[in-house]
Amino acid sequence: MADAPLDLRAALAADLLRIGAVVLRPEAPFTWASGLRAPIYCDNRTTLAFPDVRRHIRDGFAALAAHHGLRPDLIAGTATAGIPHAAWLADALELPMCYVRAKPKEHGRGNQIEGRVLPGQRVLLVEDLVSTGGSALAAALALRDAGADVVACLAIFTYGFARAERAFHDANVPLHALTDYDALVGAASLSPETQATLRAWREDPDAWSAEWGVRNAE
Repeated sequence: MADAPLDLRAALAADLLRIGAVVLRPEAPFTWASGLRAPIYCDNRTTLAFPDVRRHIRDGFAALAAHHGLRPDLIAGTATAGIPHAAWLADALELPMCYVRAKPKEHGRGNQIEGRVLPGQRVLLVEDLVSTGGSALAAALALRDAGADVVACLAIFTYGFARAERAFHDANVPLHALTDYDALVGAASLSPETQATLRAWREDPDAWSAEWGVRNAE
């Protein structure tokens, strides 16, 4: 879920559209790595090139942490897109930082977590975007295995899929996002028909993808 203030949600959604981090293309859907057809593509690594947007994200994360009384001892970033934002947030909060790989290295010390995690530390995990939540929750599990207490996951953007919300709930990892799919659709200049198409995809992306494939194969 996105629980940043409405003005911040809308402003950041507009930022992401302005810099091309998010592209909406319902008439010619993107193909995700999973094979799913989607009318949206989000690449928040684009934010690295825009200092003003980076600051909005950093300050938004700090505000979310304060609003929810998270009081972390350590900031962790997901590899790779969460790393820079975790570093900027850790610097702003004057806290140590680490990052979590998708899997342990196959050489050297075989680390999955780079940096230092101490048992009992309260860790705030930073992710760039949440679709199913799988990568963030895998990182949270690795941190828990190292003895940390993962107090929450902060994300720049979430698609708001029900399956992701269930996964975070079941894992007992609160998710707080700066902006979301609804805010993006609202910030874009779109016809009512296009907005309806985009919302239909979010409600059931698998069915929307399959229907688009059938319709365009005819």
